[in-house]
Amino acid sequence: MNNLPIQLPIDEALPRLFVALNNHRAVVLQAPPGAGKSTGVPLALLDAPWLKNQKIVMLEPRRLAARAVATRMAWQLNEPVGRTVGYRTRLDSKVSNATRIEVVTEGILTRRLQRDAALEDTALVIFDEFHERSLQADLGLALCLDVQAQLRDDLKLLVMSATLDGESIAKLLGDAPIVASQGRSFSVETVYRRRSKESDIARSIASTVLIALNEHAGDMLVFLPGQGEIRRVQRLLEEAQLPKSTLVLPLFGELSTAEQDIAIAPSTPGRRKIVLTTNIAETSLTIEGIRIVIDSGLARRSRFDPATGMSRLDTVRISRASADQRRGRAGRLESGVCYRLWSESEHAALAAHTPAEIVEADLAPLALELAAWGIQDANDLRWLDLPPTATFSQARDLLTSLQVLDSAGRMTEHGRAMANIGAHPRLAHMLLRANTIGQAETAAQLAAMLGERDLIRHRAGQARDVDLRLRLDAIRGAALARDIDVDRLARQRVQRSAELLLRQLDNASAKPSADEDIGLLLAWAFPDRIAQARGARGSSGGRYLLSSGRGAMLPDPQSIANAEFLVAAELDDVDREARIRLAAPIERSVLEFHFAKDIRETSRIEWDVREQAVIARSERTLGALVLSSKNLDDADPNAISSAMLAGIRQLSLDALPWTPEARTLQTRVVFANRIDTIPPEVWPAVTDIDLLENLDSWLGPWLSNITRRDHLARIDVQATLLALLTWSQRTRLDELAPTHLAVPSGSHIPIDYSNDPPTLAVRLQEVFGLTETPRVGGGRVSLLMQLLSPARRPVQTTQDLASFWARGYHDVKKDLKGRYPKHHWPDDPLQAQATARAKPRSR
Repeated sequence: MNNLPIQLPIDEALPRLFVALNNHRAVVLQAPPGAGKSTGVPLALLDAPWLKNQKIVMLEPRRLAARAVATRMAWQLNEPVGRTVGYRTRLDSKVSNATRIEVVTEGILTRRLQRDAALEDTALVIFDEFHERSLQADLGLALCLDVQAQLRDDLKLLVMSATLDGESIAKLLGDAPIVASQGRSFSVETVYRRRSKESDIARSIASTVLIALNEHAGDMLVFLPGQGEIRRVQRLLEEAQLPKSTLVLPLFGELSTAEQDIAIAPSTPGRRKIVLTTNIAETSLTIEGIRIVIDSGLARRSRFDPATGMSRLDTVRISRASADQRRGRAGRLESGVCYRLWSESEHAALAAHTPAEIVEADLAPLALELAAWGIQDANDLRWLDLPPTATFSQARDLLTSLQVLDSAGRMTEHGRAMANIGAHPRLAHMLLRANTIGQAETAAQLAAMLGERDLIRHRAGQARDVDLRLRLDAIRGAALARDIDVDRLARQRVQRSAELLLRQLDNASAKPSADEDIGLLLAWAFPDRIAQARGARGSSGGRYLLSSGRGAMLPDPQSIANAEFLVAAELDDVDREARIRLAAPIERSVLEFHFAKDIRETSRIEWDVREQAVIARSERTLGALVLSSKNLDDADPNAISSAMLAGIRQLSLDALPWTPEARTLQTRVVFANRIDTIPPEVWPAVTDIDLLENLDSWLGPWLSNITRRDHLARIDVQATLLALLTWSQRTRLDELAPTHLAVPSGSHIPIDYSNDPPTLAVRLQEVFGLTETPRVGGGRVSLLMQLLSPARRPVQTTQDLASFWARGYHDVKKDLKGRYPKHHWPDDPLQAQATARAKPRSR
């Protein structure tokens, strides 16, 4: 064991960890925040006999943490970073041939595994802060487990976690032993301060900071969801005129190394610091002197929707585990206090853990790495959480469209070249295609820009210009005509990242790019986000249709709002129509030339909901975009009829010109079909449901030259239904279901077959003398008699007329005689003369 320069809480667990690693090839170490596992464990393992002079590679979820942890370990060894302990990130590295502990960001391990699957120079891979469950950590562990099973049974894995359930990780690792350390922490008082709904988060945080400064000593760590909120709180605190001895320091990943170091370093005597940070300070980082934590309870998370192929950045509530991590920062070295800007009841309702990134993220990079690893089905590897089927399937579809996978799902040469670049599949595809036309440098700049924070700073109240060409001008140092504030550090990061990407290309070439090249390069990366203006050019109002079929819109006002075609490189899928955040125009001629193989020429004959008519057009389309369209003069009549039928189905049968006679015929046939059982199949099925299901057969022949909704008025619906009946059926229908019934008064009363049983609504006086209830259906069905007053209001309903005359009539007569005294109400209705008048003519 090394003699560590300082004593750490993790020290008490180290002997048990040495035994576990000596006897097993996978171990889980559980230790609370502040135990010193990130710096203490790798150094303590340097003399382990099973290392055999090989390396320890430790993964950290963030660049800032990787550099800080490596720096801390090097300091403990009294060495410069890059000797025994070094680090590698995407944009920076300090390693040498003497380096034995290499702290890397998680994507670096994946690249190393793809180049050297056996990890020949590595004896131990440590997954630090695994509870954060980043996508790359899950992928790295799955690949390392595969290496253990297939190539290196001597490769050791150590998963270190503060809050995650160790049992589930141990099971994934093949029932690995769990070494637990209680660590050492001091008491932390928790103060809940639920903010009012009217107060924004920045003002609530700023006011809490001022209260905490007066009530407690020590430095302060303030957790905010993002850079925007950090800057707003910083301005508010500066306006509050804090004592000169109090420093307000931001801390987030996009700051320079020097700015990050200032925020992390201990305060000088007589000074206090307030560190405004994102969730990067939850774990790994040790910020000396922190005794006060103020927690907004919020974080930014990217969530991917496979249905739209877009991600959106949401501000979400943190989990209880994250809240505990943040709170613990106040008790690292002595007792402290944590202010939470939510209530205790709200705290109890928080999710226990933050969802793993793999269940919410865009899985295209994961699918590319698995394809390069030779995996088509993600289930072939071992995961703590399986990649969601829908998202992974969408990612595979994208890889196919980018020519990474062939029709059989195998990786192509183009796909292998993309995997070697180490960028998102969209951007890697763009880089390779751009290199074929001499635009590799421009493509690398675009790719680097899309992988970093926006390098254009927009002042409060200033509209965000989404034009990517403006950013390219800023990267290249071109003179800008507009008043643009360029983030110098972001510009430097983009330039360095672009240089790294160019090095991944063979024979990278460059030539000056024209504006149309930028749109083309983006279109290669985002073929599903080629956007066409809705309506006439220049009158779209900033609204576009994407080639994927999704709607999108520009924020107002925009210099590129008049472009007929755009390529949206960044979208925010928050509203019904996605918001375009970064884009560049592309000319129609460029699309026509470079995407000729993707343009389809089709005939479209279909019902148009907006026009309420059948449209017949020949179209040239690129995905959902219609590049050109013209009317078809020789459209297939059968196709037109089918489209019209589809329109009627959508409109429903009520769109047809039904007459009362047509509805009566329909209900009579339905009645006959129900009661005429010899044989049962002779009558056509004509209920509304049946007619809709069989629309083609009974209505199709009547649709000649009918192409619009208003043309439907020409159809004789009664004739179409009669055409379904044979001559003998028509005759039998009159026998089974006559349209009218002659009553004693001499009137012919219509029968309503829409009810079951059929109904005869007739005035009471017209059926005097009618002793039995009339029947239909060949005498099998008694009509339901709805007996009416002289004013045609129902007074009695019966299917047994004889019983009504004997028992009910006299009560009804009393009521009617009082209401209609001038009418004839005989004592004996069976002997009385029926009449359609007030009184019989003979009287």
